[in-house]
Amino acid sequence: MKKFALLLLVVMLMSSFMVGCGEKAPELKVFNWGDYIDPSVLDEFEKETGIKVIYETFATNEEMYVKIKQGGSSYDVAMPSDYMIKKMLDEDMLEEINYDNVPNMDGIGDQYKNLGFDPENKFSVPYMWGTVGVVYNKNMVEGTPDSWDILWNEKYQGQILMYDSQRDTMMVALKKLGYSMNTKNVAELEEAKELLLEQKPLVLAYVGDNVKPMMIGEEAAMAVVYSGEAVFMIEENSNLEYFVPKEGSNYWYDNMIIPKGAENKEAAEKFIDFMCRPDIALKNVEYIGYSTPVLETQEMLPEEVRTNDDSYPDLSKLNNMEIFLDPGDFIDEYNRIWTEFRAE
Repeated sequence: MKKFALLLLVVMLMSSFMVGCGEKAPELKVFNWGDYIDPSVLDEFEKETGIKVIYETFATNEEMYVKIKQGGSSYDVAMPSDYMIKKMLDEDMLEEINYDNVPNMDGIGDQYKNLGFDPENKFSVPYMWGTVGVVYNKNMVEGTPDSWDILWNEKYQGQILMYDSQRDTMMVALKKLGYSMNTKNVAELEEAKELLLEQKPLVLAYVGDNVKPMMIGEEAAMAVVYSGEAVFMIEENSNLEYFVPKEGSNYWYDNMIIPKGAENKEAAEKFIDFMCRPDIALKNVEYIGYSTPVLETQEMLPEEVRTNDDSYPDLSKLNNMEIFLDPGDFIDEYNRIWTEFRAE
């Protein structure tokens, strides 16, 4: 009996050891824009929490939406923009956030909270914000431009970069025409399409993340860009300048959300809280060049950054600025117009 008891104990210990060895570290699947986080931040989160981050990127809000909607991959955290957050909310695609697990939300400025796409921030936490404008090379462009008109100047044929992005590029044409970038007027969209077709022979390329190396390398004279990209480019090439056109533009917010049915909701909230920590937010700001909503992090920045209108503009001094709204079913018209434009 003693030998049997000893053998049984050995078997039990071996079984426990094998189960322990077979346990995987908890995982968190994060879905973010390309080149939109300091990679060292992910390593630091893993070391502090023991949670392994599975990190993937997307190029557009629409790509992110389709992948989450179709359920091909189960993400725990994603970083969509304002209008897409509203769309996902309307379609019951987001988990409500438990702010007991996100105490660093208190450090985010009130001006970045309770915006129209998520009025009480029940489902989203601010990550970055900024404007859309034009970056140009002072040695390749005459004068000091202040209007979207520069993008239609035939003098710069083959030297203009536009986004390969439906809403962003349509916004430029709509604002140049004096219309809202959230219009639901088919005639206005048609007019914007014709304006973009008129511009098309002047455009060197419709770009994505490659806009940065192209402008830094002086492959083009000007480009439509997000403000954070402009700040990064200007740091790398002092010949570059950025402006928000006088006709108005888009000011945007990217927030962190938890998709409905996320397998690791508490870990997701832990990650979101980590990203709002002032020292971590600083690392991300310094790496990607965008503007943080974390007030303590803003105070950590050099004065020339804090007071830089490219990074932290006084929005009250900019005219006709809008946040993208979800057009609902009218998106079919935007899709049609964009498809027709790209096909010609």
